Amino acid sequence: MFRITSPLVVLLLVAFSPSASGEKANMSPEQLRETATHVITGTVSRVYQRGEKRNDWQYTHYVAEVRVKDVEKGDAIAPDRPLYARYWKRRWIGKTIVPLSTSGHRGLPAEGDTLRIYLARDAYDGFTRGNDDGGFNVIGANGFETLPKVTAE
Repeated sequence: MFRITSPLVVLLLVAFSPSASGEKANMSPEQLRETATHVITGTVSRVYQRGEKRNDWQYTHYVAEVRVKDVEKGDAIAPDRPLYARYWKRRWIGKTIVPLSTSGHRGLPAEGDTLRIYLARDAYDGFTRGNDDGGFNVIGANGFETLPKVTAE
């Protein structure tokens, strides 16, 4: 019978196993709706992005231009008008082990996607409390909910 007793083998197994990244947990639909100042449905017209390196992280910042179909929560949003929703992701580019941290938003939208989007305006967005510039930040790591595509008849 084969038995692993060598500390070197254990060290190799640990070194080459996937590292934990400490991802931010998904919020439930109820938590998303409660945290959001605005909830909309709409179709993504365009996605804009820019990258930046900050310390040992490579950030990608996004803005989705969304044609609003319906406003489920919040005010001062007109249906059939564009809304600009901000979100981000990042990846570790450092030379050390990835620290426990989040990589940002998940389930990122593409042009043509129909979504329900949970947004924060001048309020906590699931990541930071400093969102006070009047823009719309997507809530938490999972603030995009994919909806069935609307087909023209």
